[in-house]
This record gives sequence, structure tokens and C-alpha cells, in this order.
Amino acid sequence: MNFPYKLIDLTHTIDEHISTWNASCGFAQHITLDYQECDNSVKFRVMSFSMNAGIGTHIDAPSHCIQGAPAIHDLLIQNLCMPCIVINVSEQAHENYLVTQHDIIAFENKHGTIPQDSCVMIRSGWERFWSEPEKYHNNLVFPSLSVDAINILLQRKVYALGIDTLSPDLPKNGFKIHQLWLEKNKILIENAAHLYELPPVGSFVMICPLKIKNATESPIRLIALIPSSRK
Repeated sequence: MNFPYKLIDLTHTIDEHISTWNASCGFAQHITLDYQECDNSVKFRVMSFSMNAGIGTHIDAPSHCIQGAPAIHDLLIQNLCMPCIVINVSEQAHENYLVTQHDIIAFENKHGTIPQDSCVMIRSGWERFWSEPEKYHNNLVFPSLSVDAINILLQRKVYALGIDTLSPDLPKNGFKIHQLWLEKNKILIENAAHLYELPPVGSFVMICPLKIKNATESPIRLIALIPSSRK
């Protein structure tokens, strides 16, 4: 079949050792029925999982910090597939780096105005520490965004904002980014992977959360589509 897109998986694999917000993984998987325990001629392995909702590559719904706002099950599927913009600050980013409006404007000067209803991914390069959970967590110090960067993205009417760190903002900043973004009924993506495989413009993303009623967060399978003409 001649599929007109190249698919890129932007999702980290979840296991018992990954970094999470509270520095304890919170993920476990259990075998509740194994092959040799089956009396049937066809053998099954049945498993259960336990985990925090905001784990691995995941989405924050508006209700994550805005009471009464849409939850995961309220998100419309047609709003979870959109053009993707990748703003690369990895060359200058350090653990205390804040993406500013100057980074956004510099990107637009080179690639054009960020389109409405798009997903903007911030590539900080912090993903390089993913396999080292303590470094990735770093006592909750990592590249994030400034309020002026959020304000210009709100002016552009961007719908989804993603980053390759645990969060787009930090406890020491009072979680202003979450508040400003989610109160506008937009969504956040945290712990994005493999953003280096995407072009600055021209790709699309599909955001696929577990459709759990009233959930404020959910792990996602995050998939990028690059038109074949751009391969």
C-alpha cells in the first residue's frame, strides 16, 4: 500500500524505571493469569497495570487545573490531529532555560507565522536524559517556558503545546503556564520523544489518549505524520 505519510513515534515507552513528577515511578504491571495456568487449548497471558495518570508521554486536559473544564473524555477526536510546529532551542537550552517570545519570533521570522489550531512542540534537547531518570527529573529543574512565550502562542491561537521535559513550567514559577494555557481550554503534552526527527514545519501529529471519563490526565500514543514529499 502506498501510504502518503512517514510515521514517527513521539512516545516514550513506559516501564517501572522512568522518571515521573514525584520522582517515584508509580507504574507496575502484574500477570493475573499466565499461559501455563490456562485450561484452554489456546493459552493466554492476562495482565493488569497500576500507574499515575500523568506518566510517560501524556496529555493534560483543561480540567487538570481548571475546575469544571473539559476532561479527557470531552476532547473531540477531530481536535486531536493537527499541524505540528517544532521550535528547536536545544543548542542554547540549559537546565534553567526559559523559552521566550524572542525564540518564537525568531522561529516565525525564518519559517512564517505559526498557524492557528496547530500543535507547537518545544525541542529543548532534555530528552537526552530520559534513560537517566534522576538527571531527567533533576529536582524539577529543566527547560521550560516563560509567560511571554505563552502569551504569544495564545495570540496565535495555538491549540496544543508540547515539550520534551516533565512540564512546560516549574513549581518555583507557580505553575503559571498550566494556568494560562489550560484556562483557555487548550491541551498540554509532556515528555514528548524524538522531536529531532521532525521538520520545523510541515508535519502533523495525532494525539491518542485513553478515553477515561473525568480523567484530567492520560498517557498517550503520540504519532507524527510527515508527508511523503518531505521524506
